[in-house]
Amino acid sequence: MTLTTDHTTMPVPGRLPVHAERAERVAHIAEAARQIRIQDLKLVHHAGAGHIGGDFSAIDILATLYGAVLDISPQSVNDPERDRFILSKGHVAGALYTTLAAFGYLPVEELATFLKPLSALNGHPNRNKVTGVEANTGPLGHGLPIAVGHALSAKLDGSSRRTYVLVGDGELQEGSNWEAMMAASQYRLDRLTVIVDRNRLQQGATTQETNELDPLPAKAAAFGLAVVEVNGHDHGELLDVLSAVPVEPGRPTFVIAHTHKGHPISFMSDNVAWHHRVPDAAEYQQALKELQ
Repeated sequence: MTLTTDHTTMPVPGRLPVHAERAERVAHIAEAARQIRIQDLKLVHHAGAGHIGGDFSAIDILATLYGAVLDISPQSVNDPERDRFILSKGHVAGALYTTLAAFGYLPVEELATFLKPLSALNGHPNRNKVTGVEANTGPLGHGLPIAVGHALSAKLDGSSRRTYVLVGDGELQEGSNWEAMMAASQYRLDRLTVIVDRNRLQQGATTQETNELDPLPAKAAAFGLAVVEVNGHDHGELLDVLSAVPVEPGRPTFVIAHTHKGHPISFMSDNVAWHHRVPDAAEYQQALKELQ
């Protein structure tokens, strides 16, 4: 297909050297997240579909993981000892694709094919089509059980590799997640980190209106996980916590990342309508202006 300028303007920041100072790394992640949001906005607008609200609540987490935390690179995606990341809330695949492009896993130009016929960039990620995707996800409640399998495999191998999984808070209404947490605790999978995108909104309503999750910290702790709460848009907090796992030896880590759907766009933030909505021309320009 013909590429437009809008699809080909995202810089590829890559990662800083491991010896970079913390402040430099935080600033680098913040700028990467800003660029990823700009490109994700273009992605959804030009495709005419996507889940931009959930994309924007998760991008700071994704940028921190790929920009500074995960022991993986475009050159090591097949290394058995790489860290694993699984996007359980697979409907925000657009955010994952733009993040992978930002860090060199796929060409920025390929983002122009998002949701087009025969494109590898489907509405849900496919590990057989996209470099860097660890698991096919989309049906909610599947990603965490898969991540538990990865973490158990690492333990049986005697490996120090880590597994991270990002779940939506609405997704935690699926019972399969709690079964997976029980198994993770039973097998003392302390190289597993569960990150909850706690934006308190799901399709059509708040999580509280649909099926209340609180007291979420106490529930996760009762299932044997070590619970940490962070500001899911604070790159410094995210970097410190996600780099420091396990929080408690012998226990999986459960990070509740308090986020805002549609963050930081004024008319999207905390607005349930943006779970699955495409910006019109005026909204697109306003959001672009706010991000730039």
